[in-house]
Amino acid sequence: MQTGFLKDSIKRFSYYKELGDKTFEQLEEKDFFFQPNEASNSIAIIIQHLYGNMLSRWTNFLTEDGEKDWRKRDAEFEPMECNKADLVSFWNDGWKCLLDTLQSLQPDDLEKTIYIRTEPLKVYDAILRQLAHYPYHVGQIVYIGRMVKDNEWKSLSVPKGGTAAFNESMKEKNK
Repeated sequence: MQTGFLKDSIKRFSYYKELGDKTFEQLEEKDFFFQPNEASNSIAIIIQHLYGNMLSRWTNFLTEDGEKDWRKRDAEFEPMECNKADLVSFWNDGWKCLLDTLQSLQPDDLEKTIYIRTEPLKVYDAILRQLAHYPYHVGQIVYIGRMVKDNEWKSLSVPKGGTAAFNESMKEKNK
């Protein structure tokens, strides 16, 4: 069960990374900086936040509090001087930190206690916490990407009107 949990967690995190990757492939550089309004974050800001969070949470995961002294969370929500290549690099580095850490965990580690902002959490609960947090932001990225691309958007899942064909292909695939 514990080995399956780690394997399935890696699978789920990887899926959400892939959704972001597929969104980025459809975007031009300027699209990363689009804000629906002043109170909203751009894709660039969301990437900066995820990068800071991932490095803080997953660096020395079992031995240090997940909110590192060196993290500047508030700055993650301020525009940075960067380009698409920088942002994709931040994105990939954050996910690498997360996935490398998960792959290094042993099943017995899941019952250990770690800390985030001094709050004690079992490792499996800390994983679930981030598995709720990151898809929330990936969904924002996808939504903004879809908004920016409008009719040029290429669906990342089952396209409108394609449910029956998709379900049939899944039946065939899983026979």
